[in-house]
Amino acid sequence: MKAPRQWSIVIILVLLLILAWLVFDSLGAHNPLRDGLSQVISPLQLVTKRAWEPVSGLFAGVGRMSELRRENEALHAEVSELRTQIILLNEAQIENEDLRRQLDFKSGVPNYQLLAAEIIGHDPGNYWQYFTIDRGAEDGLRRGMPVLSEAGLVGRISRVSKNAAHVMLLIDPSSSVSAYIQRSRTTGLVQGHPGQGLVMRYIPQAETVVVGDVVLTSGLGGYFPRRLVIGQVVEVHRDDVEMFQSATIAPAVDLHGLESVMVLLNFEPFDVPEE
Repeated sequence: MKAPRQWSIVIILVLLLILAWLVFDSLGAHNPLRDGLSQVISPLQLVTKRAWEPVSGLFAGVGRMSELRRENEALHAEVSELRTQIILLNEAQIENEDLRRQLDFKSGVPNYQLLAAEIIGHDPGNYWQYFTIDRGAEDGLRRGMPVLSEAGLVGRISRVSKNAAHVMLLIDPSSSVSAYIQRSRTTGLVQGHPGQGLVMRYIPQAETVVVGDVVLTSGLGGYFPRRLVIGQVVEVHRDDVEMFQSATIAPAVDLHGLESVMVLLNFEPFDVPEE
């Protein structure tokens, strides 16, 4: 019985407070109820606000971190794409420069029928003395055909399959090329030599050979056409008791840095001995 009576008293008090609130508001006078309630609620609001600020900041930070992570991932993807584009553009520029050099060389030797080929493999255990190109019998290649770059002679075709060919480099020990020194017209034989690259042998002792002399193919023997650049003399070996002198030759072509070559199709070499 007491509980209903207590609730009735509470309800009556609440109604009286509301009525008093409305009366004070209607009179436009100072409302002591509002002021008292504000004094009670304001500290609570301040405490609640200060307590919520770190939490709201944490939520805002988490949201911002997620946004930054998405932006970072998008930027990484964009940078990767741009880096790939730059690499492809650089590669295209290098290939264009290589093609331009080949075209310049072809225009300088209009009588040569040249076929461009890409290097697709090297000998891993023979000191780069041969490589494989992506042209073969279906492209008209035959054993013995000279292989060139715009800088000079590279070697010759030594084996041919349907879609690929094996190129023996000048520096191979079994390679030999009849040659002459441009300045003096002195002839000799250029051979591959392990550890020395190229050596020109059988140069008569009476002939003068100097460092810097340019060495070209002589065409003797019929294995290579005349006037292909082989390289330059870097060292002369002379012994007065010998019948001949020799010279170390630096190849005109960077044989280790090649990526593409040209095969001379319209030169018919003499019978090339089997490897």
